[in-house]
Amino acid sequence: MPTAVLIDGGFFLKRFKRCYPQKNNLDASVVAKTAFEMALSHLDDKDDRSGRRELYRIFFYDCPPLDKKVHRPVSRKAYDFSKSDTAVFRHKLHDELRCMRKVALRLGHVSSFGDWVLNSERLKELLAGKCRVENLQDEDFVYDFRQKGVDMKIGLDIASLSYKKQVDQIVLVAGDADFVPAAKQARREGIDFILDPMWNPIGLNLQEHIDGLKSKCPRPVNE
Repeated sequence: MPTAVLIDGGFFLKRFKRCYPQKNNLDASVVAKTAFEMALSHLDDKDDRSGRRELYRIFFYDCPPLDKKVHRPVSRKAYDFSKSDTAVFRHKLHDELRCMRKVALRLGHVSSFGDWVLNSERLKELLAGKCRVENLQDEDFVYDFRQKGVDMKIGLDIASLSYKKQVDQIVLVAGDADFVPAAKQARREGIDFILDPMWNPIGLNLQEHIDGLKSKCPRPVNE
C-alpha cells in the first residue's frame, strides 16, 4: 500500500530558511519544488525492505494570506496587507502547488480579528527602560492574527486515510504535539506513522506516539 505525506505549510516555511539557506525562500517555484522533492525522498526508505514505496498523495496545509486594510499603529497611515510581499509570495506558492501532480492543497482560513502588538525585542527594551514610548515606530509592531482550520484539516485527513485503509504509512512534516491524538488513532488502525520535524527538537510526549523520526532535509548548521 502507498504512503501519504502531510506537510504543515506554516511549519515548513519557518524551517525552510534554516534548512535550505542556499535557496531563495522568496521564490515560490523554488519553495514548492523543494517541498515536493522532500516529500518524495520519504519514499526511498532504507528500513523498508520492499524498496521504493508508492506515493498516494502529498497534502500541503496552509492558510490564505491576510488581505485586509488597516492603519499603521503609530503613523496611522493606511496599509493594505493584500499587496505585501508575504501575501504575493503566498498566493504564488499556492498556485505552484495547485499545478503539481499528486499534490493536494488544503487551505484553512484567517480570522477577521487582529491587532498590532509590539515585537518581543522592542518590548524587552521598553521594559528595561532602554526605549521610551514616544520613540516607537511602525516597524516596531507586528500584526497579530489567528490562522484557523489547518490543524483540524490535518487531523481529519489522518483519520480518513487511516479508517478507509487508503495508505499503510503516513509521513507528517510538523513540529509540535497538536497531532498526538491523530497519530495515536492512526497507529491503532495499523498505520506506520512517521514524523519529519525538519531537525527541529520534539518533546517526549510526541516521540512516544510515532513509529519513526526521520528528517529528510539538510541539517541546519549550528543548531
